[in-house]
Amino acid sequence: MNAHFPHASRLIYGCMGLGGGWNNDPVTKAVVTQARSIIDAVLDLDINVFDHADIYTFGKAETAFGEALKQAPELKEKMLIQSKCAIRFEDDLGPKRYDFSAKHIHTSVEGILSRLGIEQLDILLLHRPDPLMELEEVAGTLLLLQQQGKIKHVGVSNMHGHQINYLQSALSTPIVANQLEMSLGFRDWLEDGITSNSAANRNIGYAPGTLEYCMMNNVQLQAWGSLAQGKYTGAKTETNSDAATAELVAQLASEYQTTPEAIVLAWLMRHPANIAPVLGSTNIERIKSSHKALDVHLSREHWYKLFEAARGLEMP
Repeated sequence: MNAHFPHASRLIYGCMGLGGGWNNDPVTKAVVTQARSIIDAVLDLDINVFDHADIYTFGKAETAFGEALKQAPELKEKMLIQSKCAIRFEDDLGPKRYDFSAKHIHTSVEGILSRLGIEQLDILLLHRPDPLMELEEVAGTLLLLQQQGKIKHVGVSNMHGHQINYLQSALSTPIVANQLEMSLGFRDWLEDGITSNSAANRNIGYAPGTLEYCMMNNVQLQAWGSLAQGKYTGAKTETNSDAATAELVAQLASEYQTTPEAIVLAWLMRHPANIAPVLGSTNIERIKSSHKALDVHLSREHWYKLFEAARGLEMP
């Protein structure tokens, strides 16, 4: 994973699909059984990092996971568990919003630990940047949670390098991870670097230097949406370049004697930033297909060929 977690797997299992759906239905025995079977399958593949958020299926993903852990408490020793907080959905108090207030972060962590049935999170990630963040308040809250033993490390999600640097300035503990959307289908993190000094850069909107900041400061890059919603591995394609890319992915899967999912993830993992893809599928066969990425090292030429196909243009 990174220097902070030498025994962590390169792939991360994202638990957003657990819990039985984004509704108010109760967590049933079947939902817990599904969570347990996925946990077992993922651990069998030596994937030991599990990614949660307090909002996933309205808290039910964590509840189902926690119930599965109660059945086999010994599994906890094999895991690194992270969760995220700060997104609040529309409610009686106001619209959808982000909340870095001390009260909300603290309450969220208590809820996360309770639902998961654990005493400490390996990493707490702040889910999306709150424009109303009071720096000292957030830093004090995170320090207190560490001192109380409720969180081990601090991470962020969907933040650019300047924001991480600003938050880090008030923290005595290192920010260890930044979870961003990164995939062959979402390439702004790469386009920013290759189109600088050209008109093509004007519409990207990706904060320059984020990748470099994370690489220089040992902030692990975790990629959500890493399979690009399956558009190169069997889902319906919308554009000619998507269709051409899916065809190329299939050709390379044949050439490397692996799966299309492995090719898409291997493209991401070929980057020197040591990106850790988050796998969100609840289909165990698809998880196994994705896991094969660990055995694929794309050539430089194939990497660029995929990049060119996905962007629909040759390199500048």
